[in-house]
This record gives sequence, structure tokens and C-alpha cells, in this order.
Amino acid sequence: MPFSAEFRCIAGCAGGHPLDQVIYRCPRCGDLLEVVHDLGALREKSATEWKAMFDQRWRSPSADEPWGSGVWGKHEWVAPQLARENIVSMLEGGTHLTPVPRFAADLGLGRVRVKQCGTSHSGSFKDLGMTVLVSMVKQMIAQGRPIRAVACASTGDTSAALAAYAAAAGIRSVVILPRGKISTAQLVQPLAAGALVLAIDTDFDGCMRLVQELADKEGVYLANSMNSLRLEGQKTVAIELAQQLGWRMPDWVVIPGGNLGNVSALGAGFEMLLALGLVDKRPRICVAQAAHASPLYASYTKQWADLEPVKAKTTLASAIQIGNPVSFNKAVKALKAFEGVVEIATESELADASAHADRDGLFTCPHTGVALAALTKLAKRGEVKREHEVVVISTASGLKFADFKVGYHEARLEGVASPRFRNVPVELPERYEAVRDALQRGLDA
Repeated sequence: MPFSAEFRCIAGCAGGHPLDQVIYRCPRCGDLLEVVHDLGALREKSATEWKAMFDQRWRSPSADEPWGSGVWGKHEWVAPQLARENIVSMLEGGTHLTPVPRFAADLGLGRVRVKQCGTSHSGSFKDLGMTVLVSMVKQMIAQGRPIRAVACASTGDTSAALAAYAAAAGIRSVVILPRGKISTAQLVQPLAAGALVLAIDTDFDGCMRLVQELADKEGVYLANSMNSLRLEGQKTVAIELAQQLGWRMPDWVVIPGGNLGNVSALGAGFEMLLALGLVDKRPRICVAQAAHASPLYASYTKQWADLEPVKAKTTLASAIQIGNPVSFNKAVKALKAFEGVVEIATESELADASAHADRDGLFTCPHTGVALAALTKLAKRGEVKREHEVVVISTASGLKFADFKVGYHEARLEGVASPRFRNVPVELPERYEAVRDALQRGLDA
């Protein structure tokens, strides 16, 4: 079937632009673009047919097809004009929806699940968007477009995903990051994949300004979330979780927010599900921000006032330490459509919430801790109730933040004076009686 999609201005300016055009903002008003699909053509298949197709492709093991990917299993809803031979996939997505019953019970809630996006290829949800963007760049280069490299500003996860997928496609990648402000694991990933890594004496917002200027002047393709191709991949999180819940919607979805592309991506996924009849209701959305970097929260508390950029303070949730989010307008639009709320978490709150959920067998990153802390506050206020079904979006693997985990349990994280869920090894001599007594004390505690 002739499925198609194009870029259009989020402010409603007339005209569309092909997805393989190098364009990031509306040429008329300067606002961001979004990908709009031909829903009429998509409706030629019934909701039942779409569900059957997506279920058949789900985690398909076939080696020569990309359809087992959580993203490319939804190819027609993502980038329908992208040729299969140009798809660069590492079986991203298809991540687990993990129940956390003890965490939920402690909050007085019933059904809480964590969508484990960090178990994807490079260890974060950024893989979902980068497979789409890099695949489209590969197609553009094959068509003769003069693209020298793909570049991004990053606080860690974006750079890892870009470097991995660009390397797989044989395309040069450039990463601009704030020097000394990301974890060692996040720094080494793009280095290992052969990216040109530029560590700048600034914060993320400064890196973002530089990469946009490079994209304007130096023939590199911009890979940050202001490029809506990224969001097309990330919206498949919404479709996946509906599929995993038997094609129904939870009552709440809680997601950490920094540059704010992810919440608009979720909203786009939910809107497509509704428009094509695969689900019959909207979930409510909560965006969770670190208190040290919370311009969206400030807007929300003032009845969605215009963005006032801030100088983000240092936070343990380094990937969302962003004071001037590019996708602010898209995020506000999505939150208004989904009865959205915004909550913040202090350093102690995010660290404790992360450790609390780990007691259910997770190994959460600090950004997921921000979302879990926000859920804790919503539950205490009674806004999220026992009968509600909740999904928390975990954005990255905790393995990227081992220093955060070690620092928590050694009680040496800045801003976390008394870690509630601290756990330390019991050091003992090599005597059976000492081990026996420690066992009894530990199990009786």
C-alpha cells in the first residue's frame, strides 16, 4: 500500500517537506517540525489487521529481516518511504515491561511496571530514534546527498547511540559533549565506536548551540531530538507498551524529561494508536524533572507559561541536566492533550527512589530515579490511586552509572545525606561462627 509521511510545521504553517530533505525547522516561522503520516492510507488496514501484523513481527528471529526490531516491526508507522536495504538495525527495542510489586505496595499502589528501554543495544532509549535517523541518512547518501558526517550534542546516551549506529552504517559521526560532566561509561562508548569526540568547556546547552551552528555551516547532519526523525523511532515505546498490555492503555505513564523530545514522541505514538483504532483511551502523562534542571516544571506551575531558560545546576541525573530544552513547545502540546502534569525530584529523592525500585531486582539509572520519585509524590498526594495502572519509562541502563550506584551505597553522593536504602557488605573473619551469627542477624533484621 502507498503509505507515506512528511515533515510539517508544528505551528501549522502550510506545506510539507520530504523526510529525506535536510531540514530541521519550518522555513516560514522557524518553529520545529513534526512527522505527519497519511492516516487515510493507513486506515486501509483495519485495527485488527495492524495488531495481527505487529504481533507476528514481534521479536521475530529471522536473520535477514529487520522486522523483529521494536522500531522496524512498525515500519509503516515510522518511515514508510525508507527502503529496507537502507535500514540500519541492531534489533533495538522490544524491551521488557517489568512489574515492581514491592515498590508499588510501599506506595500504596496496585499495578506498576517499568518499561526497560535501557536494555536496548547501546543501553538507552536513544537507540530507538537513532536507528531511524541513521537509516535515513544512509538513504540520503545513497541518493547523492553531500553529508560529511552526522553530529550531535550529548550528555551521554545520544552520543553512544549515534556512534554505534553510524559505525554500523559506515558513516562518520561527531559528538560534542560537556567536558567532565558525563560518566566514564558514557564517554567511552562513542570513543570505542570511532566517533570524533569533542569535549567542550561548557554545559549541554552550550554544546547544543555549537552543533546547530555546525549543521548550518559545515555540511554535517544534525542528530539531536529537534530532528523529528529521532522522535519517530522513540514513539514506538508507546506502541510497544500498548502491545505488551494486550492492546490497551495504562492509566498513567511517567517519564523523565530533559530536552523533552521523548514526551512528544510518546504523545505521537499514543495519538496514532487512537487515530487508527488500536486503543480506545488516552493515558495521563507525567514528565519528571530533576529539581536542579526544571524549566518545564516552572512553566507548568505558572499555567504553562512561556519557556524561561535556566542555567541548569549539577544533578546526579546528568542526561537531563538541561536548562533550555529544544522540544519545549512539542512537550507542552503533548502534555495538554494527555492531561499532563510535571513533577520534580531532589537529589535525595531521585537517589532513594532509584535504590527503592532496585529492591525489585532492577538496576535503575538516576534519570529513571527521577521518574520513580515523581510517581512516589503523585501517589502520596492521591493523584495516582491504587486502582490505576502505571508504566514508568526507564531511559537507560544503570550499568552506565555504576559510580552513582556505588556512591549511594557508600553514602558519599553529593546532596544525599542519609540514603534510605543503603546496603553494605558485612566484613568478617574466616570463622564459621562469625558467618553463622551474621547470617542470623541479617535474616532476622
